[in-house]
Amino acid sequence: MSKVVLITGASSGIGAAIAQYLFQKGYIVYGTSRNPKYAVVNGVHMLALDVTKAETIEKAIAGLQEKEGRIDVLINNAGMGITGPLEETPDMETKRVFDTNYFGPLEVIKAVLPQMRSQHSGLIINITSIAGYMGLPYRGIYSATKGALGITTEAYRMELKEFNVKMTTVAPGDFATNIAAGRYHAPLLEDSPYKANYGNTLRLMDEHVDAGMDTAVMAKVVHKIIQSKNPKVHYRVGFFMQKFSIVLKRMLPDTWYERLLLSHYKL
Repeated sequence: MSKVVLITGASSGIGAAIAQYLFQKGYIVYGTSRNPKYAVVNGVHMLALDVTKAETIEKAIAGLQEKEGRIDVLINNAGMGITGPLEETPDMETKRVFDTNYFGPLEVIKAVLPQMRSQHSGLIINITSIAGYMGLPYRGIYSATKGALGITTEAYRMELKEFNVKMTTVAPGDFATNIAAGRYHAPLLEDSPYKANYGNTLRLMDEHVDAGMDTAVMAKVVHKIIQSKNPKVHYRVGFFMQKFSIVLKRMLPDTWYERLLLSHYKL
């Protein structure tokens, strides 16, 4: 029997790539976006779901359960980026990104868990970020949201073990997507003491995304995780140096690692 997969944020980028790949592999795939234009896109059923609005989560999950009778895999992919000096980032935008990247995924998890417990099986894959393993300059809020989701996943895994519901994270590095266009940028203020460094860092970040990996790589990794009997706690997907940066953070004294980041961002 084909597994039923639900992917949030599946209208573009990594989410769309995963959805298409899993459909081609024979899965029954449901993707979500806040305002889907079509009911089905290349075989993927699209549901209206905004992770920051509980009523849309409940409606989408209830409709999926009624139609399919089960949910085998949830992929929490919906998210947004944010950049800016921490001092100058509006509180409203900080809260909005936490609602999207952290509290939203938790609400979707809560919505699918009763079904997964009742079928005594299920897999939840939370898409985090390599940026969530470290505090990055002018990306501190984004790093915090993804780091929080990774830590919460570690705790959730142990709580769900008795129900045979598995959970893991996949942390991508830079991928060639439109995330740069969709992220919130704190204004580059003329009189800001951060103007020069923030502007240079923004350009560097956009260059990294433009030169990022193909989203098909993420889709293949997610497929392998679904096929795994015992998924690991965390997976990282990216260029060698991006993944190695996590190893270095564990090995080096904090101030040494900080110097590496300052040098990388030319700060």
